[in-house]
Amino acid sequence: MAARPDPGHARADTTDDRVYRTIAIRLVPLLFVCYTVAYLDRVNVGFARLQMDDELWFSDAVYGIGAGVFFVGYILFEVPSNIVLHRVGARRWIARIMVSWGLVSGLMALASSPASFYLLRFLLGVAEAGFIPGILLYLTYWFPAHRRGRITALFLTAIPVATIFGGPLSGWIMQTFDGIGELRGWQWMFVLEAAPAVLLGLVVLRRLDDRVADATWLTETEKAVVARDLAADDEARPGAHTSVRSTLRSPVIWLLGGIYFTIALGIYTISFWLPTIISRSGVESTVTVGLLSAVPYLFAVVAMVWVATHADRTGERRWHTTVPCAVGGIGLVAVGLTQSATVPALVALTVAAAAISSAQAAFWSLPTALLSGVGAAAGIALVNSIGNVAGAVSTSLVGVVSEATGSTAGSLYLFGGVLVVGGGLVLALRIGR
Repeated sequence: MAARPDPGHARADTTDDRVYRTIAIRLVPLLFVCYTVAYLDRVNVGFARLQMDDELWFSDAVYGIGAGVFFVGYILFEVPSNIVLHRVGARRWIARIMVSWGLVSGLMALASSPASFYLLRFLLGVAEAGFIPGILLYLTYWFPAHRRGRITALFLTAIPVATIFGGPLSGWIMQTFDGIGELRGWQWMFVLEAAPAVLLGLVVLRRLDDRVADATWLTETEKAVVARDLAADDEARPGAHTSVRSTLRSPVIWLLGGIYFTIALGIYTISFWLPTIISRSGVESTVTVGLLSAVPYLFAVVAMVWVATHADRTGERRWHTTVPCAVGGIGLVAVGLTQSATVPALVALTVAAAAISSAQAAFWSLPTALLSGVGAAAGIALVNSIGNVAGAVSTSLVGVVSEATGSTAGSLYLFGGVLVVGGGLVLALRIGR
C-alpha cells in the first residue's frame, strides 16, 4: 500500500515554491491550451449536429453511435500510445498526436453519410489516443505527489474552459459562416477549430522538454530540488507497480478503471448532450445555446481548482472524490427531472458539471500513488481506457433511449445512480486516506 501524501509537504520552503512555480509557468499554460483544443475537437460534434441532423438526416441513434465510435479507436490505441510516449519522449509523441488529430478533425467537414461519419469519428479516436494519459504521465516527471493535485486540476480545467469558449465559438461559426463558399456552418466549424491543433503540435515540438534533465531553463540546483522530491515519492511507495505486466494484472488498477468509468460516464453525458438538452428545453438560437452551455462550466472551473487545492493541503484524496461523485449523480437525476424547462435544467446541469468535473480532477491523484516508470505509462492509460468506454456507452445509449422514448431522462437517471455507486467504490481503495 502506498503511503499517503504528507500534508506537511504543502509548506515547502520559498526556494522549492519558486522552482515549481517556474516549472508550472513553463509547462501548464501550453498543456492547458493543447487540451482545450483537444477537447473542443472531440465534443464539437455536439454543436455540429444542430445543423447536421437537418442536412444529413441523422437520427439520435446515428449521432449517438457516431459520437461513441470515437472511443473505440481511442481505447484500442490508448495503452500502446502511452508506452511509446514513455520510450520516445513526450515532445515528439504529443506533437505527433496533435497534428494527426487536427488533420482528421478538419476532415469531419466531409462527412456525408452515417458510414463516413462513423469512419472519421473512429479515426479521430485513433489519432488522439494517448494524449490525456500521456500528459498525466508527463506531469509525474515534473511534480511530486503533494504538488500534483492542483497542477492536474489546472490542466483538466481545459475541459470546462473548452466548453465555456467553445460553445459560443461553435455557435457563432455555424451561424456566421453558414453558406459561405458553398459550405454549411457545421463544416466551417470543423475546419476552423481543427487548425489550432496542427499549429500547437509544431509549438509542442519546439517548446516541450521530455524530462527535467533536458530543461535548459532550470539551473542544476533547481533540477536537484525536483530530483530530490521525486526520489522521495518513489521511496514512499515501495510497492508501486513499475512494469507493464504487474500493472495490467493488478485488481486495484482495474477497480480504479471501473471507478473512472462512472465518472467519465457523467462527464461525457453532459459534454455531448448539453447543447441538445438546452435546445430541447426551448432555446432555438445556436448562439444562445452556445452561451448557455458555458454557464455550467464557469462554476466547474472554480470547483475543480478549489477541491484539488484542498485535497493537496489536507493530503486526503478519497472523500474529495466520493462526495463530488454523489453530488454529481444527484445533479444528473435533477437534469432528467427538469429538462423541459430551461432555467431549472441549467441549474441542474451546473450542479452536475461542477461536481463531476471536481471528482475527475481529484480522482487522478489516486492511480499515480500506485504506479511508477513504464508501469505508470501503462496503468494511467489502462485506467483512462476503461473509463473512456463510458464515452461510447453514454453517447450510444442516450441516443438509442432518446429515440425510443422521446426523452433522455431515463438515461440520466441511470447514469446518476451509477455515478453514486462509483463514489462509494472509492472508499474501498486503500490509497492515501
